[in-house]
Amino acid sequence: MNEPPVEETKGLVYITDGSLAYAGHHIHQDSHPVHTHSFVEIAVVTGGKGVHKSLTGHRDLLVGDVILLRPGVWHGYEECRGLDLYNCCFSTGLLQRELAWTREDPFLGYLLWTGPNSMQRRGMLTTHVDARTLDECVTHLDGLARLRNEPVNRHRSDIIGRLSLFLGHVARAVAADRGGDPGDEGPTHPAVLDAMRLLEARLAHKWTLDELAEELHLTPRYLIRLFKAATGLPPMTYLAQHRVEEAASLLLHTGQPITQIAQAVGWADQNYFARRFKAHYGLTATAYRQRFTHPSVWL
Repeated sequence: MNEPPVEETKGLVYITDGSLAYAGHHIHQDSHPVHTHSFVEIAVVTGGKGVHKSLTGHRDLLVGDVILLRPGVWHGYEECRGLDLYNCCFSTGLLQRELAWTREDPFLGYLLWTGPNSMQRRGMLTTHVDARTLDECVTHLDGLARLRNEPVNRHRSDIIGRLSLFLGHVARAVAADRGGDPGDEGPTHPAVLDAMRLLEARLAHKWTLDELAEELHLTPRYLIRLFKAATGLPPMTYLAQHRVEEAASLLLHTGQPITQIAQAVGWADQNYFARRFKAHYGLTATAYRQRFTHPSVWL
């Protein structure tokens, strides 16, 4: 079997061959150093034990624990004793293209788009699955792993299908944590979807709530109510989360000056940018770049 299509350089883990998605086992002994990713990662604990370290603190890991991390989030593992992680990784490009439909689903939308950045989670979402659901997750991850050696142009639907089935199990577990049932919520309101797309497409624009509401032909108060009901966040907070995530990507993958990156994501005020970035990642932009950057990586 070919080597996994992921490599780590100076604390940055990235997909090396442009794969749509990757799934594979990683067994850790003792510790695995703090690192960050250029992709969405979902780690499923299938054996052993260890401690997960992130900006949100330390968490003892149990079999069945699931950790989702948005791109740019840093984390590591300590006190590992045969910690067996089944990792599923896929690029933001896949999220924006083949999985774009997931933002319209109340549970997958929360799992992939809004949940990791709500309630001060800073790009990370955790849950736990029971033994039966864990077996089903592993079945789909095994199927995804086997597709690693198949031509993408012939098996794109299989890859997306396996990944979607796995994501569905994780999303339902997260919904259960929130006290929800798959039949309780309808589709995300179209105005919220339009607002999310507008904000993401024009990060550098000096958005105001009034302007966004006017674009959508809604009152600001009604837009806030719709947006918070769907995402748990006000629109401007959602925008800020995507701005810091894009800033992290530019820090990791370009040599642009930090002042230029701040302007590119819509924060011309350097002090404000510095405060927002450190509040999200726990590191200054300079320290983040020095710790994790690798200039040859483009994803």
